[in-house]
Amino acid sequence: MKKILLLPGDGVGPEIISQAKKLIEKLRSDHGLQIETSEALVGGASFDAYGSPLTDEVLQRAKEADGILFGAVGGPKWEVLEISQRPEIALLKLRSELGLFANLRPVILYPELADASTLKPEVVAGLDILIVRELTGGIYFGQPRGIRNNASGEREGYNTLVYSESEINRIGRIAFEIAAKRQGRLCSVDKANVLESTELWRQCITELSARYPAIELSHMYVDNAAMQLVRAPKQFDVVVTTNLFGDILSDCAAMLTGSIGMLPSASLNADNKGLYEPVHGSAPDIAGQNKANPIATLLSLAMLLKYSLDEVALADKIENAIQQVLAEGLRTADIYQPGNKLMGTEEMGDAVLDYL
Repeated sequence: MKKILLLPGDGVGPEIISQAKKLIEKLRSDHGLQIETSEALVGGASFDAYGSPLTDEVLQRAKEADGILFGAVGGPKWEVLEISQRPEIALLKLRSELGLFANLRPVILYPELADASTLKPEVVAGLDILIVRELTGGIYFGQPRGIRNNASGEREGYNTLVYSESEINRIGRIAFEIAAKRQGRLCSVDKANVLESTELWRQCITELSARYPAIELSHMYVDNAAMQLVRAPKQFDVVVTTNLFGDILSDCAAMLTGSIGMLPSASLNADNKGLYEPVHGSAPDIAGQNKANPIATLLSLAMLLKYSLDEVALADKIENAIQQVLAEGLRTADIYQPGNKLMGTEEMGDAVLDYL
């Protein structure tokens, strides 16, 4: 029996995870899905209860699980805490402790949402990009880091950006292999003109490309990549980049689809064990108001079924149900256009459940 750990977290996290739970029960009862689910506190909710954003007990349960479905963490309530105690540390620790080095973020524009994008429909229609982000290295994890007083007595913050050859090659291989299953094009994004760490990144990716002669490799500086994402996004197929650049570019790319509430993600280790979460954050401004879009979470569940449980057919059923809901003109507030039917979180979850 496969084990799935549900970590709703903070803000809208509990609301969107509750919609995924309904789909899981439906897949169990009607489609023969054999999984065991459990739930635990994480992030700010865990800090309030236990004084830690991620307890040792929950971390151990995460290590024993075959897949983790994650909601969101953070909010103004906990911003006064030391960085080491903030809710976001739970996510960083899970990624590090579980070795989740490969973050996959699909950027797909459903035809029904072409008008919801802030870009012209002809620019984004048919968009299908996969961003592969290195997740356990780079400036988010580099040491030393902190805030100190310099020689003049002035405070300064400092962080370390470092990548080893093995870290770069590991994520590079994932990206090349994914590109081979898609359109055969890979764009590596760096800042090699000013950062030595990404100069090495470019060298390693270039050397690695010799093993994948069928893949068309290109390189792009991150500032140009940000511009190209909003100028001509369909030029991209697979994008591979560092932790920091991937964090920024994937959120930028999210808006091409009309809403960040539409995009799922998978964070995988070498054994395809993964943590799956919507790209959006905890959205404390709408938490508890039945306004959050659950689709990114439901698509994250589909990715969990596909990558960690090898239940491709059931993942397809979820994706097809979402397609049907959108075709019917059902929308949450973030993707609503005049003429659509406005729905809340619960109602959208029920609609997907009905089509499933």
